Amino acid sequence: MSSPNLCPSIAIIGGTGKEGSALAKRFAKAGTRTLIGSREAGKAQKMANSINQMFNATVVEGYTNFEAANKAQVIAMCLPYFCMMDVLTEIRGCLDGKIVINLASSLDPEKKSRAKINPHGSITQEVQDFLGENVKVIAAFQNIAPEQFESLEKVETDVLVCGADREARDTVIGYIRGIEMEAFDAGPIQNAVVVETLTAALISINIRYKIKGAGIHIVGVPR
Repeated sequence: MSSPNLCPSIAIIGGTGKEGSALAKRFAKAGTRTLIGSREAGKAQKMANSINQMFNATVVEGYTNFEAANKAQVIAMCLPYFCMMDVLTEIRGCLDGKIVINLASSLDPEKKSRAKINPHGSITQEVQDFLGENVKVIAAFQNIAPEQFESLEKVETDVLVCGADREARDTVIGYIRGIEMEAFDAGPIQNAVVVETLTAALISINIRYKIKGAGIHIVGVPR
């Protein structure tokens, strides 16, 4: 399966957090220009300097959330659902024509091993409705455990990618394959509810079997 060409840069909104910084490290390791976004530009730049030093690179830059989103064509929202819409309100003015990746899962905030379906059908659909049709919103990475992001090694878990625009899905799949993860097109945005709620099932498996990093692996597809 061939990979589409990678986009020239990616913005990681929430890039100073645990998940966001781990994802930024993976893109930096792959040599992709990575723009870390934070509410505080100084905090983002400090993280960028740390990652550049780790890989002896200059590909990571730190900005405010708006500046990072404004400079990139692909924006990954590495934020919990409860604060995502506030940040999207701040940056929506620079998102037309771009790809926005939602990483949040549809979980019950009181018990994360229990799924809670978003009133819009999925968080990804809510983001799409909020940003409008000129922005291509994609669901991806929901089923990757934090430990897998942080390892910086090849990840066994496959990534399911959903969204209304097939070309945008292909672009995101190319990006994911560039950071030593396998990704598969899981169809239109209506399927995002499956991907987002599957996380709760994987968390339940982790708890029941006292493990970390339960994931999925797609069989039957040539690799």
